[in-house]
Amino acid sequence: MKATWVVVADQARARFFIASDTASALEEKDTLFNPEGKLHERDINADRPGRAFDSMGAGRHAMGKHHSPREQEAIRFAQAIAERLHAEHGRGALGHLVICAPPRFLGLLKGALPEQVMKCVSHALDKELTSLSAEEIRAQLPWRLQ
Repeated sequence: MKATWVVVADQARARFFIASDTASALEEKDTLFNPEGKLHERDINADRPGRAFDSMGAGRHAMGKHHSPREQEAIRFAQAIAERLHAEHGRGALGHLVICAPPRFLGLLKGALPEQVMKCVSHALDKELTSLSAEEIRAQLPWRLQ
């Protein structure tokens, strides 16, 4: 039987746990860090946006960005987590998957997961749990992990 994986993440850290059966304790397998996830917006990108001329007239204006640098870092980290889970799925190690993350990052992470990995997701919990112990995290999850 394939193990159930539990990923507890935010934009600065992702912790990977394994539960060998549906009611067992969590065993921490690995951690990924994203130091840029804790930086302030001004520290990630100190440059001001570029300037452009209006299409009509002599006015100039600042050019906006689609995503802030902080949001771009969060997207990049969500993709790195998704790549790791995809690799585990490819090795045949990924059974069911439980994802725990703050609501905004949970959306980014679910959007980054490949379809075959997304099919393994049995639970998604929109809570910030990265600073908790394995026992405290397990207490937040359903008694039986599918």
